[in-house]
Amino acid sequence: MTVIVRDLRPDARADLEGFARVRHRALPFLLVTAESLTHDLTRMHPDAHYRPLIAVADGEVIGTAQVHLTHESPEPGQGNVNVYVDPRHTRRGAGTLLVRAAEEHLSAHGARRLFAWVLDEPGNRAFAELHGYRASRSAHFLRLDLADGALPPLAPPPPGVELRRGSDFAADPRPLFELDAETTADEPSDVDTEFSDYEAWLEETWRHPLFSPELTSVALVDGRPAAFSAARTDGGTRYGTVMTGTARAFRGRGLAKLAKNDSLHRARAAGFTEAFTGNDAGNGPMLAINEWFGYEVCATEVRYVRELG
Repeated sequence: MTVIVRDLRPDARADLEGFARVRHRALPFLLVTAESLTHDLTRMHPDAHYRPLIAVADGEVIGTAQVHLTHESPEPGQGNVNVYVDPRHTRRGAGTLLVRAAEEHLSAHGARRLFAWVLDEPGNRAFAELHGYRASRSAHFLRLDLADGALPPLAPPPPGVELRRGSDFAADPRPLFELDAETTADEPSDVDTEFSDYEAWLEETWRHPLFSPELTSVALVDGRPAAFSAARTDGGTRYGTVMTGTARAFRGRGLAKLAKNDSLHRARAAGFTEAFTGNDAGNGPMLAINEWFGYEVCATEVRYVRELG
């Protein structure tokens, strides 16, 4: 069967649903929908040169690639190549074709260093190394059973601390942008990231179709946002926290744990049955918090790097 690689068409429902289906089969712990793909494709900052690709065989989408530059990085030339093939259709050349097309696109837009997340399995790691990538850091996907698991009991906030919902900031989300920017800058990563473009953050984060302002929890200290847990949902029964953090001036007071517990309890009350999150393997404090909640590691990815030129 002939495999072809082409651009994902935002106006083709079969492309979008096929892309989401492959990502779900390869990474069942990530929240992806046709609507979220459309949003990313049409709203991502133009400096990212975002180009989602699909591999198609006999009219069926069997592989995907999310390809873009890290436009938020102060160091230019950082590219991302995240390729996933339907586990039922491996060893047909789809992955190699996707990698080749992705690298050509990023190189044409000035990428000098490429990063790829690869599931920590022998076949996947061998594939990355065969294509000239070297292993770097690792990260875990974690899952929590919200239907039958036991959450820590809710505790009243300490004096001076108030819990609010993200939706309470709908009229002016800038304080949450500033909190997100500060905490993201301190995340363990191979690439430094700086959120400085508020309008881009509004488009890519705040207005993202999976983002749930209602289930996002924010801890305020004397009226100032000090910690938060940002939530996404897939429109069904799956819920995920995509960022949980505390401003530097308020760390060590348990505020991130307080905000995340509030969000988890409200997610369960709303009928969500599975909670997902991810952590860098070196982020001991956050891993300890998630273990306290009862999360369990369900998969591990390794970050691979390739230098161009």
